[in-house]
Amino acid sequence: MLVDSHCHLEYEGLVESQSEVLDRARGAGVGAFLNISTKRAEWGQVVGTANAKPDVWASVGIHPHNADDHPDLTREELLEATRDPRVIGIGETGLDYYYDHSDRNEQQRLFRIHIDVARETGLPVIIHTRDAEDDTIAILADEMEKGAFPALIHCFTASEEFGRKVLELGLSISLSGIVTFKNAKELQEVAKTVPEDRLLVETDSPFLAPVPHRGKTCEPGFVRDTASFIADLRGETLEELSEYTTRNFYRLFSKAAA
Repeated sequence: MLVDSHCHLEYEGLVESQSEVLDRARGAGVGAFLNISTKRAEWGQVVGTANAKPDVWASVGIHPHNADDHPDLTREELLEATRDPRVIGIGETGLDYYYDHSDRNEQQRLFRIHIDVARETGLPVIIHTRDAEDDTIAILADEMEKGAFPALIHCFTASEEFGRKVLELGLSISLSGIVTFKNAKELQEVAKTVPEDRLLVETDSPFLAPVPHRGKTCEPGFVRDTASFIADLRGETLEELSEYTTRNFYRLFSKAAA
């Protein structure tokens, strides 16, 4: 069994035929899905889907692109949203200096709020980072000094050095279909070296469809193609990689295993 540790089931391209999308994924051997939110207005829908479907779980959080739209978000509001039994993660949150859709200081403020709630609840922070490696590491290291918290770099595309630093801080790494792209040679080298107990797989659907589905709307079932590619890179069977990435998911997102 595989787990798609990061998908957006409420987004255009998936939500219109959500049940069929999930059935196709189940047929491909995907046994669980983490449905990710990116803004407060999505929380109800994301959690509602998780409450309606026993193999779907939910996260609550604010994507860095949407930070400027949430100047009034408080720690207490986010904490309250995590109390639903189907909410197992916090995010996605983090820093994105590539697009700079939101003020960097506001991105950092919300990132720290998410981390603070993760520290209190024990729920993992799901981190998006792009062109912000130095500040991401600085905030993670600073917050770890205040007390440990579980966390995951989702859709990892950063440098080998950044990967080493986040692993040293105790984080896990999730790989998406980007690893299958022809121009992703550096990422493929990183994929070979991530410790077995720190690796997860995801689609980030409806985005980033892996080879051989490039150009199509990405679906959670495509995580099988990504996992198969990574297994080949690492000299493993798909069954071996599926077993330990699924085990890693339930260890990190331990609320789902309770």
